[in-house]
Amino acid sequence: MIKMHINKQQTHGTISRYLYGQFAEHLGRCIYEGIWVGEDSPIPNTEGYRNDVLKALQNLNIPVLRWPGGCFADEYHWMDCIGPKSKRARMINNHWGGVEENNHFGTHEFLRLCELLQTEPYISGNVGSGTVREMQQWVEYMTLDGESPMASLRKENGREEPWKLPFFGVGNENWGCGGNMRPEYYADLYRHYSTYVRNYGGNRIYKIACGPNTADYHWTEVLMREAAGLMDGLSLHYYTLPTGEWSGSKGSATEYGVDAWFSTMKNTLYMEELIVKHSKIMDKYDPEGRVGLIIDEWGSWYDVEPGTNPGFLYQQNTLRDALIAGTNLNIFHKYSQRVKMANIAQVVNVLQAMVLTEGDQMLLTPTYHVFHMYKVHQDAELLDVSFDSPMYKHGAEMIPQINMSASVDANGVIHLSICNLHHAESVSVRCLLEGVEDKQVTGTILAHSSLNAHNTFQHPNEVAPVTFTGAKLEEGELIVELPPASVVVLDLK
Repeated sequence: MIKMHINKQQTHGTISRYLYGQFAEHLGRCIYEGIWVGEDSPIPNTEGYRNDVLKALQNLNIPVLRWPGGCFADEYHWMDCIGPKSKRARMINNHWGGVEENNHFGTHEFLRLCELLQTEPYISGNVGSGTVREMQQWVEYMTLDGESPMASLRKENGREEPWKLPFFGVGNENWGCGGNMRPEYYADLYRHYSTYVRNYGGNRIYKIACGPNTADYHWTEVLMREAAGLMDGLSLHYYTLPTGEWSGSKGSATEYGVDAWFSTMKNTLYMEELIVKHSKIMDKYDPEGRVGLIIDEWGSWYDVEPGTNPGFLYQQNTLRDALIAGTNLNIFHKYSQRVKMANIAQVVNVLQAMVLTEGDQMLLTPTYHVFHMYKVHQDAELLDVSFDSPMYKHGAEMIPQINMSASVDANGVIHLSICNLHHAESVSVRCLLEGVEDKQVTGTILAHSSLNAHNTFQHPNEVAPVTFTGAKLEEGELIVELPPASVVVLDLK
């Protein structure tokens, strides 16, 4: 039995909705086929965007969408991708499969997608192979309300009014595919390029610098020391791999046993250590917490599905991924005073996707369902939850069995999200509720009897949320019986 305490009167700041951000890269079938099929497609669409995917994503209340990469961003030249589609320059997608990119999905198409989804755009600029002028002109093209060559070009291409651009990344993974740079070199480049990412009219851009790869604390030290005053956010990338190793097989997305389940949960929890250690360095140079830690690439990464293009990073999505998603979101909530945005990779058909498509078919993944269940936390006030988790032991290793977070929304409703990571053991929770007068609890659970359970186009609802009946209120206490390998969200009214 876990004893827990929640005080409704003690809040710890707002859980930003931007922690629920998404990421769409020109990679595999994410953009083309996944989001964009073109106006002439037999697949039902709105202005070329497939209707089923639009509807599914609209239901998630996506706050921000990052584009065009990823590694693709630092080979992306935006002026090749505007104007009549028949005249747009074609290119080779060197990073992702070596396939031809026709650039039919460019600036106008992305920003229109954001309008349809009612989400805010986050654009990654090209530092690796681009120029300062190219970046400056792109921002001017999108946001200047007035007379200039770029504003005139935008109007010629059919957009009279400028767009609002709230977030702009100055480069991506410049320690790797974005140029193999040293932090000292990139810090100077950031200072240079970011100067020309200007605010025009009423538009105000939150500038995000390329941050570290996983545990590269030296990179964070140099960037904060040399450029903290010129940035609003610093990115961090970390992916959960069952093996923890990039070389060799990363493991199957669907064929795994208890060993791989445990190692995946353990590697997911490493996110907390990364946040704590990078935040400590940021605190040194930014004690007020002005600069946000932006985790703009995270999620699971496995071997691709057999028979698919290895450069397309298409993988299935199981109950295991639901626990990865819920655990990471709980961690982000806990450190939301420093973590200001997170963007899971990626939104459609790539890595830990929300939805998968095949021709005119679409399915929702277990990860989608967790994001939908957890959206009640967006912009709610974080509550302090005190508890001691039992340990999940496997062989000689152990990790906390339970992670959770709680918030209270504008209507006074408490939302409690709990993940039980253990593959086989249920757990009982007894929670003392302080400051809660009403006596009603409802809940939703995502679980399955098989650890490998996933949705297919033949069985799209194999893993889906259902009403949770394992919670009750007794004399001011909440009692919960959590099944193994489950994600539960409770509402206390």
